[in-house]
Amino acid sequence: MPVAVVTGASKGLGRALAEGLARRGWDLVLDARTARVLEEAARAAGAHGTRVVALAGDVTDAAHRAELVAAAAGLGSLDLVVSNASALGAEPLVRLDALPPAGLRAALETNVVAALGLVQEALPLLRESAAGTVIVVSSDAAAEAYETWGGYGASKAALDHLAAVLAVEEPGLRVWAVDPGDMGTDLYAAAVPDDPDPRPAPDAVVPGFLRLLERRPPSGRYAAPALLEATP
Repeated sequence: MPVAVVTGASKGLGRALAEGLARRGWDLVLDARTARVLEEAARAAGAHGTRVVALAGDVTDAAHRAELVAAAAGLGSLDLVVSNASALGAEPLVRLDALPPAGLRAALETNVVAALGLVQEALPLLRESAAGTVIVVSSDAAAEAYETWGGYGASKAALDHLAAVLAVEEPGLRVWAVDPGDMGTDLYAAAVPDDPDPRPAPDAVVPGFLRLLERRPPSGRYAAPALLEATP
């Protein structure tokens, strides 16, 4: 069985992606900060018959990142790392003139520094895999200028660039930055609590991620909605 580490897997896209991978036969190591909610997500993924290890912790903690990779090694390999855990920097989002520097630092620490730290920890095992893959969850705010999304968007733009450079430095791996598009998640609700417009459930974009894993196109930046619209 292939093995994946998925961060931020207790709810939203992370949980939906974990279940989608489990349905395809992946063994999983799942991370989130809240143990009770993470255990619920692990049970849902494990119902598909694969092995699931749930490790509550903060991805900004180097010891926790090492624990995640060690758990994957205990399952026999590490074939995929999904950096999905994200921090907004301010809840709700604010204009740059009101963004606390501490908030920006928190977003960068979770969205960029921790993602790189996890990859660094995982690289020896990923290099041993015949299909070693890194997926970083990006955002359209990384490429477009939206009012109040400056700090979060800057962190995701930095994450995109790290992924692009990693792809050059590790040509034996697939490295994909994936923009999932609009989704109805707790993260979005915290970012823009007054937005009443309905948005797609995270489950709706998971097939785009799974299509990447099936087709294994070159490393690069992809949009999950476009992957769903592509010809089968």
